[in-house]
Amino acid sequence: MKSIAIFRYASTEGPGYLADFLDERQIPWQLIRIDTGEAVPPQPAAYAGLVFMGGPMSVNDDLPWIPPLLELIRNAYAQDIPLLGHCLGGQLISKALGAVVARNAVKEIGWGEVHVSDNDSARAWFGEVRSFNAFHWHGETFTLPQHATHLLSSAHCANQAYAIGKHLALQCHVEMTEKMIARWCDVGADEAAESSASPAVQATHVMQQQMDEKLAPMQSVATQLYSKWIQGLRV
Repeated sequence: MKSIAIFRYASTEGPGYLADFLDERQIPWQLIRIDTGEAVPPQPAAYAGLVFMGGPMSVNDDLPWIPPLLELIRNAYAQDIPLLGHCLGGQLISKALGAVVARNAVKEIGWGEVHVSDNDSARAWFGEVRSFNAFHWHGETFTLPQHATHLLSSAHCANQAYAIGKHLALQCHVEMTEKMIARWCDVGADEAAESSASPAVQATHVMQQQMDEKLAPMQSVATQLYSKWIQGLRV
């Protein structure tokens, strides 16, 4: 079986719970560390699927790896190789497919409820789940590309997820683990404190206090999403 390519842009990011999910099912994956200088593959055909993780940068930044990554996404989409994006990754997919990525009205940082859309595609991806608490850490948002179906929204960000057939883009972070949340709270403490006036930003100690209650249910939703996504893999 071909492996899944997972793209990382910062050392604090990574596949998190997705890696556990894939390992449990013996699905091979390869981490491509853009943050350490690893090159963007020229073509997607060597992979069963492409996954794009989060990062502190903007897709609109002038970074040398963004144009080839956008082209890779467009080629994968044209070849029907499944795409999966988390936060920045969802924004990369959106921009590659012609949508707009711009500043959200407020920053969302920490736990926040998201609501599943009332349509057949949303039910196919989320099953019986109608809402859940997702983890957030973003200041920008995306519009929906052509042919996309809206899947998720929150009180402070209308577009939290969409699907185009087998392709899934998320604004929120469902891949989080306890270790990742603790690490982000450490390195992002200043940003969270500086953004505390936002109604969608939690204090870092509150994020960690709420992990016991909210992390396992979110990972259950992630299992649901990832289980559907791997059905489209190009083996």
